[in-house]
Amino acid sequence: MTTALITGSTAGIGAAFARRLAADGHDLVLVARDIGRLREQATELHDRHGIEAEVLTADLSEDKGIETVAERLGDRKNPVDLLINNAGFGNKGRYLDVPMADELRMLKVHCEAVLRLTTAAAEAMRERGRGGVVNVASTAAFLPRGTYGASKAWVVQFTQGAAQDLAGNGVRLMALCPGFVRTEFHERAGMGTDNIPNWMWLDADKVAEAALADLARGRTVSIPDARYKTLMGVAKLVPRGVLGGFSSRTGRKYGPQ
Repeated sequence: MTTALITGSTAGIGAAFARRLAADGHDLVLVARDIGRLREQATELHDRHGIEAEVLTADLSEDKGIETVAERLGDRKNPVDLLINNAGFGNKGRYLDVPMADELRMLKVHCEAVLRLTTAAAEAMRERGRGGVVNVASTAAFLPRGTYGASKAWVVQFTQGAAQDLAGNGVRLMALCPGFVRTEFHERAGMGTDNIPNWMWLDADKVAEAALADLARGRTVSIPDARYKTLMGVAKLVPRGVLGGFSSRTGRKYGPQ
């Protein structure tokens, strides 16, 4: 029996990972800020799949929260075999319209927390010679579009570099880059979604399933849908100046605003 720790586990992609891993027989450490939702989720997964589900309340925009999760990842007596760094959010507003405190909070969660938690997990995993880390990024990482995209680009670059450094140590690292996924993400940020075409939406459960399959294949970047793989392939061929103007216009229409 192996154990997976999932941040942002109570909704969206994090909850999808929890459902899939529990169904596969993995014990879980569920991390989020809302203790009520955590306990409800843990009970449901335990009753349905017979796995052990530990709950850990932590706000990853604060040092104390990051330290709490890092300590759990470093527990050699109760090792974590798979880390899913999923916690994240978007800010509504264009650059200079978003308060600096909110921008820094995003970087704390998307970058600093990912760095510190990946490090805590990878150190313990390297000692055992096995383990995996999935850092949830976004296709926004490949487009010049504001702080959100920049933070996710950092996640991709960091994960790929760390994966190379740990090659041969039995530790797998992968950046997961989905497009629009039907979750609470946009609602929590106060973003409308009525203008997003239906074909652009992905199902969270299918995203989690594809991600775990790509991790097993040894990939360091996963774009879990053929539609978005095609779009990102085309984006690589477009000049950066043109791409920047296009992503700015489409970002205002469809993305975090």
